Amino acid sequence: MHRHHEAVSALMRTVAEAVVMPRFRNLAAEEMLEKTPGELVTIADREAEERLTEGLATIDGDTVIVGEEACAADPALIEQATAARAWVIDPIDGTANFASGQPPFGIMIALVENGITQAGWLYDPVAKRMCHAILGGGAFLDDAPIRARASGAPRPLAAVSKVGQSEDEHAARAARFGGPFELVPLPRCAAENYPRLVLGQNDVAVFRRTLVWDHAPGVLFLTEAGGYVARWDASPYRIGDDGVGIVAAATPELGRRATELLFD
Repeated sequence: MHRHHEAVSALMRTVAEAVVMPRFRNLAAEEMLEKTPGELVTIADREAEERLTEGLATIDGDTVIVGEEACAADPALIEQATAARAWVIDPIDGTANFASGQPPFGIMIALVENGITQAGWLYDPVAKRMCHAILGGGAFLDDAPIRARASGAPRPLAAVSKVGQSEDEHAARAARFGGPFELVPLPRCAAENYPRLVLGQNDVAVFRRTLVWDHAPGVLFLTEAGGYVARWDASPYRIGDDGVGIVAAATPELGRRATELLFD
């Protein structure tokens, strides 16, 4: 196990119980704000990020901390995600779901060194499910090793995000995809998307926007479990590069099939 595994996991569980879950289905109107059009932030996001930041500084004080909400206030901070060592925090992934009183939502943390994710954690506070991965050390579900598996559905199950593209682009892509693959709803929560690909619930997920806090932990979890992640042009996903999109899949074969169908 990564040397910080137990401390980070305990911190995430504590923040979920103390800050996130007490606010779930319990937010006042003034505790929800639109930080940009269509992008919500709640008091729970901000309080959770503050508590996670304090806790991570205690666990490893020599590491830069890059939080989603801190970057919303100061976009230049995102450059620090590729620093020598950085904690990257998504205090509540799936904020729109959380604010509407519906799961899924999750807390995600990645430890990144020189742009390469070394460890990742994805915690579902409702199911109390912890997904964790270590670079070169495997993927774990509540501390048990896990390998990604396809759903086994007659047509592989694919979720395609609309974020970052026009309705026309999305419709054209979905139409091209919708014969060989069965399109399923996207849960609007990367902390749920990546575990679904590992747990045999979905086969493929396609994203246009690839912000580091949304994808770094899940990409490592999926790839360490034996799944597939690449850019739309099939090049490797790297934090801080100028690559476009992500195709994520339960198996390399499914990932290649989806990429050829969508982008060739």
